[in-house]
Amino acid sequence: MFAILQAAGWPIWFLLLASVIAVTIIVERLLYLRRDKILPPTLLPEVIKVTHGGRIDDDVVTQLAQNSPLGEVLAAGLRNLHAPREVMKEAIEEAGRATAHQLERYLSALGTVATLSPLLGLFGTVVGMIELFGSQNPTGADPTQLAHGISVALYNTGFGLAVAMPSLVFYRYFRSLVDDFLIDMEQQAIRFVDVALGSRT
Repeated sequence: MFAILQAAGWPIWFLLLASVIAVTIIVERLLYLRRDKILPPTLLPEVIKVTHGGRIDDDVVTQLAQNSPLGEVLAAGLRNLHAPREVMKEAIEEAGRATAHQLERYLSALGTVATLSPLLGLFGTVVGMIELFGSQNPTGADPTQLAHGISVALYNTGFGLAVAMPSLVFYRYFRSLVDDFLIDMEQQAIRFVDVALGSRT
């Protein structure tokens, strides 16, 4: 492994850093963006049951907000349970925006890695080409320097693509997953508002 790093030259260290960042983000998001953790399947029915029972106090709302991202959105509705419909919806929408930001955390960094890695690979290729031209002298080319320039160019190009492709795939996957979560969360919030307002009458 160390021999490959030596053959790839100093530009490869930028790509290694990018790969570490990408792997860290991918693992963290895979652990965090789980449906049962973001949208607990039994949470909305339980909140509706509590709303109908009238057993709502600050402790219940706090526990709900700490339960999950969906819980944060529904807790915003519970805090404004007796407010006008517009006020309740606005509070839920504001909580939804904060939750969306939380779900999208680190995705811009992963997208940057996916975009930047091929450019870093190209930069390494350019460095390798410079070494290739530098190996030329009036008596001919230095075979050692020539081989090193070729290895720098090829290793960096390949490694740049190897980092970029999975980063892009996971970036698109996480974006799609977050969009699905937000749509589902919005539907559940609308259902909660309708039930909460119906319980007033």
